[in-house]
Amino acid sequence: MWYLCVFYHRLLDYRRPEVESLAQLFGEENSYSNFALEWKIPKHHHPDSPFHFVNLPSEDVARSVANRSILVKGIYELWGEGSSYEELEEGIRNYPEEQKLPYLSPESTFKITVDSFGKVVSFQEQNDRIKGLSYIPFKGRVNLKNPEHKFWLIETDDYGVSNGLPPVVQRRIFFGREVGAADRKLLPTYQLKSRTYLGPTAMDAEMAFLMANQALVEPGKLVYDPFVGTGSILVAAAHFGAMTMGADIDIRVVRDGRGPDCNVWSNFKQYGLPMPVGLLRADNNLPPWRPGLKEVFDAIICDPPYGVRAGGRKSGGRKLLKGAVDPYTVPDDKRVGHIPSTAPYCLSECVHDLLDLAGRMLVMGGRLVYFYPVLREDNSTEDCFPEHPCFKLVASSEQILSSRYSRILLTMVKIGPYSEENALAARIKHLEFRENHLKWLEDGNLHSSVFAQADAQLTASTDSRLSKEPKPKYRGKYV
Repeated sequence: MWYLCVFYHRLLDYRRPEVESLAQLFGEENSYSNFALEWKIPKHHHPDSPFHFVNLPSEDVARSVANRSILVKGIYELWGEGSSYEELEEGIRNYPEEQKLPYLSPESTFKITVDSFGKVVSFQEQNDRIKGLSYIPFKGRVNLKNPEHKFWLIETDDYGVSNGLPPVVQRRIFFGREVGAADRKLLPTYQLKSRTYLGPTAMDAEMAFLMANQALVEPGKLVYDPFVGTGSILVAAAHFGAMTMGADIDIRVVRDGRGPDCNVWSNFKQYGLPMPVGLLRADNNLPPWRPGLKEVFDAIICDPPYGVRAGGRKSGGRKLLKGAVDPYTVPDDKRVGHIPSTAPYCLSECVHDLLDLAGRMLVMGGRLVYFYPVLREDNSTEDCFPEHPCFKLVASSEQILSSRYSRILLTMVKIGPYSEENALAARIKHLEFRENHLKWLEDGNLHSSVFAQADAQLTASTDSRLSKEPKPKYRGKYV
């Protein structure tokens, strides 16, 4: 059945993939089949508009998707739409009576909310618009606090001077019954500024919940983060009922934190969430799993260190890796306070090890969700992602962070078993990828590539400050 899906106007590239993942989670599709929803755009609207029509299997699925989603404001059974209130009335009158009558009965309670996008509607105008719906034969009682049925009258404005609006040629008016709506208390509850233990690379709460939704996290699943840091991603997974496990190469983060009441564990205690199954001091380059151990985790969600805020590290130390010193054993009396030496860990090697870990440790149909950086001076993000024979890429969502740099949220599904042949094929793909892709992957100088400005860019920025041209009306993916 077709529903009106109204999104929050942010993270535009992430919206449809999240709904499709949640529809797969709450539907009957298995986790590694080809799954895609039908989408349509309202008349006179742009793909970046917050209004979309989506075909969902049932009302129960639509309600579950809306209640769980981070970027969906609400999903509605559309009773009518039009470019004017006359067209809207005609559409509502033509909507099948048998679908309207169950929600118009005398025993029911209801509420009508007037909302808008791109404009402000005064209280008096809201009352006038509600009175204008008198042709709908509501027989129930009005209940503004806890109604059985919620109806929404939503109006969009013409594309005007407001910065951030998508290019809508004409206004559109929608009226429908609310099927499900987002939990508005979720993000304020988990916002980072109130988090007990934070680090410089802590994942934003909204993005952490998005990643958990992409990974199809639900109660009973085991979720692993090999770059756990302060645990932001695992906190989101635990909120949705998953068992969690994490690892980090810095033992001071996973063991000590900033004291007994300010560490990774205290973040879970703060929200009353189940504690992680375990937190390991482990190296993604030298995983701690015993030989032969396979298919343990239902999802792996992480934000690999790609050298913008923090660079990757692996065990060994420079002298040890160069052969200048021999491997050594830490004496027993010094092990408690010992911090193992580390060496730089380039992004290409890090991602290859991550894919190998996921291929070995994910169950069939399990999902790997991780961020991957892209320098936008390449003019294209196509065909620049790592590949693995065991995985299929099901979603890629771009977030533009600056004029030179963006990051892509990649969602991959395990479709084949791990074997030595697949591992060898993955190694070959890795070598080809490393050879053909940007040099910063190997050198690890992404930070300087992102933040260093060329002379031409300095000149252009200076000229832009002197000019008085207005900002572009529509920011697109910068939203």
